[in-house]
Amino acid sequence: MRQLLAITLAILLAATALAGPADKQLDVYWIDVEGGAATLLVTPAGETVLIDTGNAGRRDPDRIAKALTLAGMKQIDHLIITHYHGDHFGGALTLVDQVPVKNMYDNGQFAELTENPGKAYWELKTEKRHVVKPGMTLPLKQAEGAAKISFTFIGGAKKFIDAPADAADNATLCASGREKERDLSDNANSVVMVVEFGPWRFYDAGDLTWNQETRLVCPKNLIGQVDVYQVTHHGLDSSNNPLVLKSLQPKVAIMNNGVTKGCLPEVAANLKDTKSIEAVYQLHKNLRPDGATGNVADEFIANAEKECQGNYVKLSVATDGKSYTVGIPANKHERKFQTKQP
Repeated sequence: MRQLLAITLAILLAATALAGPADKQLDVYWIDVEGGAATLLVTPAGETVLIDTGNAGRRDPDRIAKALTLAGMKQIDHLIITHYHGDHFGGALTLVDQVPVKNMYDNGQFAELTENPGKAYWELKTEKRHVVKPGMTLPLKQAEGAAKISFTFIGGAKKFIDAPADAADNATLCASGREKERDLSDNANSVVMVVEFGPWRFYDAGDLTWNQETRLVCPKNLIGQVDVYQVTHHGLDSSNNPLVLKSLQPKVAIMNNGVTKGCLPEVAANLKDTKSIEAVYQLHKNLRPDGATGNVADEFIANAEKECQGNYVKLSVATDGKSYTVGIPANKHERKFQTKQP
């Protein structure tokens, strides 16, 4: 009996040791949800963070569940909903029945909420729910032998952190800015996040719109510089303010656009004019009938066909955070980048 117990204990310890990414890298998957958003992070300690869940129905939750399986994960430790539009929260209505969700973060219910996601959303089956506050961080586990990881909420519901003591003064750049028509939709309430893994930094602002974006960098830059920029609002020109691009100075931009959604010429031009950017990736080749697109070369596009296979873009950050690779497994593209050093 003692020998059996010892063997059982050894098996359990071995299974625990194998839990999570064996290479202690940070992996990020941009899952194709057809012009919605679903970005999955798998930490070196084997935790999962999912930012948005795509559209309602089975297609997008199924693709998220498939990505989890590919990553060797079985649950969502932290689910973040950036705002209450169906292409960002809709998939959660089905996803919670497919995989366990431990913690859920969103803007909660607030006085200025005009687009209520509905009773089913507020009653979703998760272990705990949290309301995002500026400066809040996710309680992520650290992996021994890997760089430190952190996940910080810069803000949500039009409330942002105070400028850090070392925030760059942006007065000169901000003088060149311009406003656009005020956005009264819930896009303007989008949650803003920065992920850091050692020196590597990633920015995601959901569908935050132009005038609110200005507040992130004017008069001071609340974000600092980043390595990877998730193109805001699927590449629509009501977002992606050049003031943000010039302030954050990313090396890589990744756009979660759709076949006919996003990827507008103005945004493509702004990305091209951002001198720091070395590569732009798209989840879809834009096939709008009017031809008004800003497509990059096919090598950097995960899905080139109208009836697509749901291919994803994957990014892996080295254990020390000093380099990262971006790849599209479906077309065997892979490129390595050096992390910006502070």
